[in-house]
Amino acid sequence: MQRAAARVLRGLRSPPVRALCAAPGTPPRGLLYERHGEPADVLQLKELELPALGHSDVLIKMLAAPINPADINMIQGTYALLAPLPAVAGNEGVGRVLEVGPGVVAVSPGDCIIPADAGLGTWRTHAVLPEDSLLRVGSDIPLLCAATLSINPCTAFRMLTDFESLAPGDSVIQNAANSGVGQAVIQIAKAMGIKTINVVRDRPDLPQLVERLLALGADHVVTEDALRKPEMKEIFKSIPKPRLALNCVGGRSTTEMLRHLQPKGTMVTYGGMAKQPVTVPVSAFIFRDVRLRGFWMTQWKKDHEKQSMASMVDTLCQMVRKGQLSAPACTAVPLEDFKEALAASMQPFTSSKQILLL
Repeated sequence: MQRAAARVLRGLRSPPVRALCAAPGTPPRGLLYERHGEPADVLQLKELELPALGHSDVLIKMLAAPINPADINMIQGTYALLAPLPAVAGNEGVGRVLEVGPGVVAVSPGDCIIPADAGLGTWRTHAVLPEDSLLRVGSDIPLLCAATLSINPCTAFRMLTDFESLAPGDSVIQNAANSGVGQAVIQIAKAMGIKTINVVRDRPDLPQLVERLLALGADHVVTEDALRKPEMKEIFKSIPKPRLALNCVGGRSTTEMLRHLQPKGTMVTYGGMAKQPVTVPVSAFIFRDVRLRGFWMTQWKKDHEKQSMASMVDTLCQMVRKGQLSAPACTAVPLEDFKEALAASMQPFTSSKQILLL
């Protein structure tokens, strides 16, 4: 990997979107896969032929795109949403409009855009996409914030607002708190006045991770093992037990987290990193009447008008401008080093999101 080009960045220190521009005359390239399999085996960096610009199409220069777990699963062929093959990988990112068709009204050349839909193939330098599949964002939004805005922060926002009527002073408990969604939950909850109890796996750099999550606004950070220890009682002397639990792991982590949920509380599952089932004691249903729900951002987009997505993105952008929301810790990597970025993204205890610079 080109060490000088790969750097850990916080979103608020990244350049604004308008600061990046493509070299003129560079042929379009992208990461293409023609069959499903392990990304390192099936992804190829190839020159792409762009289709002609249609009446309602937009020509985009992509600037940056993250590597998310769902991207890996789509390439492997194990995700609920699969693109027709051959396909360009990637579901999220930020780009700049270069040209628009005669029927386009919502964006103009020079505007910055992010995907409104999944499966558009963002790991490429250029794309021609329908206007309806895009959302405009302000060019003052830092690059890494914009590139990582349409999935993780949106997932966090929806889970914090759609399942329980939380008020300032209420609390939320979540596992995988160092994930992209987890970091967004911490920041958005803090802006809403909601306390967070954040569960992470034990690891060699645990003190540094705890310090970083506290700096984001976490109220408490505990390990999965601590969920079963008396120290949890000390936490609940100062804040109420949570009415909402957010689960991205499954297995024992979920069972232990559920024990701390208030009666009639809700646990929302949005991931399964442990690849183990969610196991709930019968007593939790009978005596505490807990509710189990699921959430998938892609399904939410299908169920709601584009304007609902646009309104949420605008709310998140306002939080970014106020300093209430930043990108997760990121490592920016040139497109040519995609194999190293993919390998890094699949390592255990990964706390830095890999961002492809396009």
